[in-house]
Amino acid sequence: MTAQASSPRTESMDATQNEVLAEVRNHIGHLTLNRPAGLNAITLDMVRQLQRQLDAWATDADVNAVVLRGAGEKAFCAGGDIRSLYDSYKSGDTLHEDFFVEEYALDLTLHHYRKPVLALMDGFVLGGGMGLVQGADLRVVTEKSRLAMPEVAIGYFPDVGGSYFLSRIPGELGIYLGVSGVQIRAADALYCGLADWYLDSNKLSLLDEKLDQMEWQDTPLKALQNLLAKHAVQTLPDAPLQTLRPVIDHFFALPDVPSMVEQLRAVTVADSHEWATATADLLETRSPLAMAVTLEMLRRGRHLSLEHCFALELHLDRQWFARGDLIEGVRALLIDKDKSPRWNPPTLAGLDAAKVASFFHGFDESGN
Repeated sequence: MTAQASSPRTESMDATQNEVLAEVRNHIGHLTLNRPAGLNAITLDMVRQLQRQLDAWATDADVNAVVLRGAGEKAFCAGGDIRSLYDSYKSGDTLHEDFFVEEYALDLTLHHYRKPVLALMDGFVLGGGMGLVQGADLRVVTEKSRLAMPEVAIGYFPDVGGSYFLSRIPGELGIYLGVSGVQIRAADALYCGLADWYLDSNKLSLLDEKLDQMEWQDTPLKALQNLLAKHAVQTLPDAPLQTLRPVIDHFFALPDVPSMVEQLRAVTVADSHEWATATADLLETRSPLAMAVTLEMLRRGRHLSLEHCFALELHLDRQWFARGDLIEGVRALLIDKDKSPRWNPPTLAGLDAAKVASFFHGFDESGN
């Protein structure tokens, strides 16, 4: 494919405070999440703007590829705007239902997009942000990247395709990340396969310059790969999860979360004791119900297609506001801000296996 002269083209977006910016430069569509004060947390309006723009560019012969990024220096995207979902449920509105349906459709669009997508994952990439980037062909992290699916901390489960991409990380690392909600940095993101390239954040502006100067003599994907190969690396030394992999694979393969915590508490080996104790302490702050449902969801997700994983997550969503711990988690974090959620049950000892299983009743894993 040969380059043709092309001047920058700014797309017209909804006037929702310009929360999504769109511009075409040198045959590349640039999409920027533009809520830096809110760590670029995505709203339903933003989901709809992103979907419309991606649909338009999919058939635009002037656009060869898409670059996705977040505005500001702190975050690519810190997840969904959970306060708006809380308000919707409490007021009897349907926004919280519409949000998940449309957000998952957007994530699937990115997974199946007909043109290569380059995601620049600078800063926080949490929850809904992970849903956007895990469908990209080329995922770039920096020294400021902090990746996580932290939903269990607010009484929810790792959705946006988490049942697919977490469950396919080698060993039990994905179970660990989903059940604990811990954040990881660049080296671990590369090790886990949640990112493809590392680039120092101070070189992002140089990468932009090179994108503006690219010649499209290869396929678009190959051209982007060649560019990244000149400026970025695909591995980093000293990934903490690589060192912890044997113990994580042992503890997070246990049958249930109470067993995990019990055995973590029993660790006496000096090399593992501190990590095991800290991990047990962390798990005991999370929603017991959310962790148990997450564990079951991820183990089922290993055997489901991408589409079926999203269908399973929607199946859980439709029950979760009324039966799960999300409303209480948001209350404690954002409404009353007491940071003392009253989980139901309050401890792992109170988990009811039948209740956990009931969330999966009626889901057809065959997709029929």
